[in-house]
Amino acid sequence: MKYSLFAVLSALTTSSFTTAQEDDGLIRMKVMKRSNHEMVAQHLERENKALLMALDAKNNPADITLVASSASLRGAASFEEQLAVAQGKSESVTIKDYSNAQYYGVLEVGSPPQEFTVIFDTGSSNLWVPQINCKNCGYWFMNGGKHKFDHSKSTTYVADGTDFHIQYGSGDVKGSFSVDDVTLAQDIVIKGQKFAEVSDAGGLGMGYTLGKFDGIMGLGFEGLSLGNAETVFKNAMDQGMVNEGKFAFALGDNKEGELTFGGVDKSKFKGEITWVKLEEPKYWQITLDNVSAGSYSSGKTNGIVDSGTSLITGPSLEIQKIAASVGAQANLLGQYTIDCSKLSTLPKLDFTINGKAWSVPGKDLVIQSGGTCLFAMMGMDIPTGPKWILGDVFMRKFYTVFDYENAQVGFAEPTY
Repeated sequence: MKYSLFAVLSALTTSSFTTAQEDDGLIRMKVMKRSNHEMVAQHLERENKALLMALDAKNNPADITLVASSASLRGAASFEEQLAVAQGKSESVTIKDYSNAQYYGVLEVGSPPQEFTVIFDTGSSNLWVPQINCKNCGYWFMNGGKHKFDHSKSTTYVADGTDFHIQYGSGDVKGSFSVDDVTLAQDIVIKGQKFAEVSDAGGLGMGYTLGKFDGIMGLGFEGLSLGNAETVFKNAMDQGMVNEGKFAFALGDNKEGELTFGGVDKSKFKGEITWVKLEEPKYWQITLDNVSAGSYSSGKTNGIVDSGTSLITGPSLEIQKIAASVGAQANLLGQYTIDCSKLSTLPKLDFTINGKAWSVPGKDLVIQSGGTCLFAMMGMDIPTGPKWILGDVFMRKFYTVFDYENAQVGFAEPTY
């Protein structure tokens, strides 16, 4: 079966699927958006734990193990490592993890299909879901627990057995590869998809345990993929499920949004799409002419467009400069909070790309809940990777197109 276009809706809803709208050529699947309240509450919980650890470290410094080696982009550093960064004792520990992810969708694996909630992540390339008897894969009393794959119940399952192993900052995520059908939007079936069944997700820490997602569907390139596994989207292209090798995000800010595979939804943007060639078809990494906010200016640099990150991240020293200029205060996790009364005075953040400035208004650089305002920028140093990560805070402001076939990213002014 071949479709010119299929789309995924991002909405504040618990419903898994919707039917196609009449005559619009789209097949839609609803996904969930985590609320600002949940993000801020989890941030405060992590901050409290880090503070308690810092007090313990002060009293018992020998109990803290300091780590100075780098982790992958998807590294989820432990609180010990985060504390080392905050105290200036570790130079290159990656502290990014999936605890900041906001957008989730539903896909199905196997025949008959088994349903999973996943993060659609342009910053990675593998598909993985937890298997039955998975260790450190959530608890039933936290968000109802995780959905777990039982390959014994799938008639299309094929064993692979190759080890799947990701080293995160706080530990390992382990499992093995399998092959089975993957279904999107109920009836778009990708045959023979290689994916990982995770047997131990301890490396993702509490960000996974508390998160409302079961697994990850990577939307990066094969160069990032473990086990030489083709991505779900590449297989959809190869199997003729889409007419164009493009997918696009129209992320809603507390309202419906859309992830479209196989083309673009012309109703979601106005004017022309500005195309930017990738520096390398691995991450969705582009050259940035400049990053500026108020008196701050970065000069020429680079960054990746990453749907799996909610915040905007940049080199720690650069983020410190921006945060200091707006009065944001750092905590032990390397994140910043700001006085909610200052929101109206925050300067816009400009990313100059191909000579054009793409602006995020100052008020949109804050995630607010109650009396807490979390500054939506965070320092992260990746020695051999991109300097900046343009996450959902950026992507919410623009219709963002990922052109797999031509290795380019496009931005357009939204109509929503």
